[in-house]
Amino acid sequence: MARSSDPTRTRILAAASRLFYAEGIRAVSVDAVAEKAGITKKTLYYHFRSKDDLVAAYLAARDQPNLELFRRWFDDSEGALPDKIAAIFRQLARAARHPKWRGCGFLRTTAELANLPGHPAIRIGAAHKKKFEAWLKTTFEAAGIAASGELARQMLLLLDGAFAVVLLHRDASYMETAGEAARALTTAALARRAKSAAPRRPPAAR
Repeated sequence: MARSSDPTRTRILAAASRLFYAEGIRAVSVDAVAEKAGITKKTLYYHFRSKDDLVAAYLAARDQPNLELFRRWFDDSEGALPDKIAAIFRQLARAARHPKWRGCGFLRTTAELANLPGHPAIRIGAAHKKKFEAWLKTTFEAAGIAASGELARQMLLLLDGAFAVVLLHRDASYMETAGEAARALTTAALARRAKSAAPRRPPAAR
């Protein structure tokens, strides 16, 4: 197996990423990827044993960059925690307005492979979503929110639901609406934290 730093492997992955994201994995042949990368199919199969292997590598290559992007959007935004969470959705809405936007590559690939639950790409997609959820949970825990796991799951549902609806209607405002819902949920969770932390008044003397 070729090293991950091999420039030819990198070129193949770059070509596959552009084609798979733009057209879908079933619509794109190995021949098309090889042609896009400027190599022979034999060379492609030297670096990737099968198309399934290439699809899995395509998603694996998107994993950390996507997570880092979410973190950067969060860190670079101003305001309190609810504003920072909403900023992730706002940035995604901006991305969704680009003519080449095709939704979440992890969700789209999973949908195409729905009849193959054991496919390595599905495992990679599931792990990616769990990493994002875990990061949110840690973030909410650091803010002192008690039900951090539940809130993180709600955020993930809002995000992936928005991905689906925006792609269906081609209307990025749905992502912004999801962001406002995320802001409201986070604000409510912080309010519950503040209420539970407030000292209780002693009962009034009779």
